[in-house]
Amino acid sequence: MSLEFYKVLHVAAVIGVFISLGAVCFHAMNGGSRGTASGRGLVAALHGGGLFLALVGGFGLLARNGLMGGWPGWVWAKLALWIILGALVAVPYRRPALARPILLVLPVVGLTAAWLAILKPF
Repeated sequence: MSLEFYKVLHVAAVIGVFISLGAVCFHAMNGGSRGTASGRGLVAALHGGGLFLALVGGFGLLARNGLMGGWPGWVWAKLALWIILGALVAVPYRRPALARPILLVLPVVGLTAAWLAILKPF
């Protein structure tokens, strides 16, 4: 597959992850719980599928760029952000008071991931 394919796959998957996290945060902020979410399966599929496809796209990009040997620090940092984004889906339902701060921090996480990928600072 081409480099462009992996880029589009990665970006589209990350958009899905952020949409699902936003939906969970808004639902929890409005008093919803895990049991009252009518679209819970769709949001969970978007989140999990997005995480999986973001990982596939990211590793495809690494392979196409010849970085499958030793990984630079920015790759490890992006993997850490990927793990954080994966775990964040459970937080708003367990601690509804954190839904708003999570929603406000999501753009910072996204910008940090983009900064790491574009500038490769370390």
